[in-house]
Amino acid sequence: MTGFAYLGALLLSLGGLALIDRRFRLAFWSHPRRTAICLGVGVVGFLLWDVAGLLLGIFARGESPHMTGLLLAPELPVEEAVFLTLLCYVALLAWRWFDRQAALRERYRREELGR
Repeated sequence: MTGFAYLGALLLSLGGLALIDRRFRLAFWSHPRRTAICLGVGVVGFLLWDVAGLLLGIFARGESPHMTGLLLAPELPVEEAVFLTLLCYVALLAWRWFDRQAALRERYRREELGR
């Protein structure tokens, strides 16, 4: 059962991010199509980077009793794709939140100058 611990933690974290996204309507609950495209491009880009690193011998898969052992390709565990999805999603949510905060600050400054 410990073979699914890491994958389970990643999926639980993705679920938590989805709840934050839903609460603040940052990505999927604001622009679902754009978000899906953005995440897809990011994950595929990082997976291609991983494959290049594996082929060049820069990266190697480590063994752990907490991983499933399921592979997308030789030396590329399924957990890597889920982790990259988490990485891209958290980066997108952070960017959207900071962008929203900057817009609110700018609007506040304009209102203050207009007084």
